[in-house]
Amino acid sequence: MATTKVKGTSKKLKELKGVKPEKITDEQLNKVQNLISSVNKLQIEVGIMESRKHSALHSIANINDKITLLQGEFEKDYGTFDIDIENGTINYPKENGEVNKKD
Repeated sequence: MATTKVKGTSKKLKELKGVKPEKITDEQLNKVQNLISSVNKLQIEVGIMESRKHSALHSIANINDKITLLQGEFEKDYGTFDIDIENGTINYPKENGEVNKKD
């Protein structure tokens, strides 16, 4: 008697016998590998961005320290650090409604 192979018959027989598959399909493996690879690449990119952000925040802190020192110089020299940064005009504090001008 001749036997005819039917696609998936072996799989069906294994299912009937209670044999569980040992591996996922190559297509499924490829999909999951590609997805995990994408996640890993994005996590590396996020890490790089966070590192740049950290450096930028340190730079901002250093500049803010320099601004504070410069404000101290203005306070010492002019009695105020309220300066119009567009044109350099010193905004002296008002006393009794009049501007206190230093000569």
